Amino acid sequence: MLTPILASLLTLLLLSRISWCQYSSDECSWKGSGLTHEGHTRDVEQVYLRCSQGSLEWLYPTGAIIVNLRPNTISPAAARLSVCIKPSTVSSGTNIYLDHTGKLRLLLREQDQAQGKVHCFGIQEGALFIEAIPHLDISRRITAFQYELVSDRPGTEAHSLGAPCQPCTDAEMLLAVCISDFVARGRIKKVEQQEEQTSVTVEISRLYRQKTQIFVSGGVRARSWIGQIKMPLQCGVKSGDGDFLFTGTVRFGEAWMGCAPRYKDFLRLFHEAQQQGTNPCHVDTD
Repeated sequence: MLTPILASLLTLLLLSRISWCQYSSDECSWKGSGLTHEGHTRDVEQVYLRCSQGSLEWLYPTGAIIVNLRPNTISPAAARLSVCIKPSTVSSGTNIYLDHTGKLRLLLREQDQAQGKVHCFGIQEGALFIEAIPHLDISRRITAFQYELVSDRPGTEAHSLGAPCQPCTDAEMLLAVCISDFVARGRIKKVEQQEEQTSVTVEISRLYRQKTQIFVSGGVRARSWIGQIKMPLQCGVKSGDGDFLFTGTVRFGEAWMGCAPRYKDFLRLFHEAQQQGTNPCHVDTD
């Protein structure tokens, strides 16, 4: 028979294990359970995420949570960041709003989340207010999404994942080589118009940098790489001859085009800036 002290310790251990299973968090990602709100369906929980990317998973949602995306930086540039979220295709059970000083604006309905499309908004537009939809059976409801903080080119629409369609200025072109997630020299092999975006298949002859492996080797003996770069459908990109310098960002594992000048035009611009001492960084063009 258990002594009263041992019984109390076992009870505390069990409760702590249940609590841990229903809630886990770090500065980048959060996983919780609506079962912690059971009997308190009007409860609102605050969640703080401070990384440039991460995820959220809310099992059996009840009540509501407010997700505060606050990057670990005091730079004034942080105010110009955009937030992009990509819901899981099995996400359900909630509506997602933007909460700005207590005023709610609908961002994603429950049925919209299953499409798995990326939605972006300015970080100053508010926190995410995720409200559970009352259901008799919550056992199959899970709200889940990935998020990324995006530092856009000037003029980029905060609600668009891709880069704007207008050509880059000379200064933007030189800076893109320094700060882009990928920089590569290559040719356009194929352009495919998809439902909401354009997919450009490229063959890379020189790979300067890639944040993740978006370009894969063409073979053991091949000194080339193959990959796909996305662009907004409205840009109307077409195939072109000759070499280009492809730069851009990686969002949720996909490459999105930024500046893409013809390589000969980039070389001319780069050498002019090199002579004037105005290049923001060095690139080995030999």
